[in-house]
Amino acid sequence: MAVESAAGVALGDPIAMTASLIGLGALVLAAATLFTGLKWIGAVYPVWLAIKLICTAPGAGSTAPEAESKDAKGVFGHAAIVTAPNAKSIAFFIAFVSQCIRPDQPLVPQFAILIATFVTLAAFNALAYALLTDRLQRTLGQPSAIAWLARAGGATLIGMGILTAVPRRPVA
Repeated sequence: MAVESAAGVALGDPIAMTASLIGLGALVLAAATLFTGLKWIGAVYPVWLAIKLICTAPGAGSTAPEAESKDAKGVFGHAAIVTAPNAKSIAFFIAFVSQCIRPDQPLVPQFAILIATFVTLAAFNALAYALLTDRLQRTLGQPSAIAWLARAGGATLIGMGILTAVPRRPVA
């Protein structure tokens, strides 16, 4: 499922970048309520995933879980849906793209190069992480190791959700 996950990221990223480039990023940054709403969705979602992960972790005395039969289209769709509307990615694209654009040159070719470069690198990155995860899942097949990793992953996701929700003061 590593390829499907990376492909979903590769679909979601250009959607987010394109939305940024056509002005959605500026709208999100200008509309504090919209950005706050997207931020809270982005904060709550990993906590929900963490709770689901922790609750489904096998107990120390249980046998190794059977490999879930995951639907390739489901993995692809989930990765794309999680990646595309990410408000922080949209804001990052706006900040990043503005540093790389030459206003005296045609914008569309510049946008196309930036999107293609970013999506290619993001897809390779997502694929590397997904393949590493698949390898570790096979290597660490002991139920106690899986339970520990699920709880540690859940705690990490909860931490990410909390950090996303905590307001930060702008650096002067």
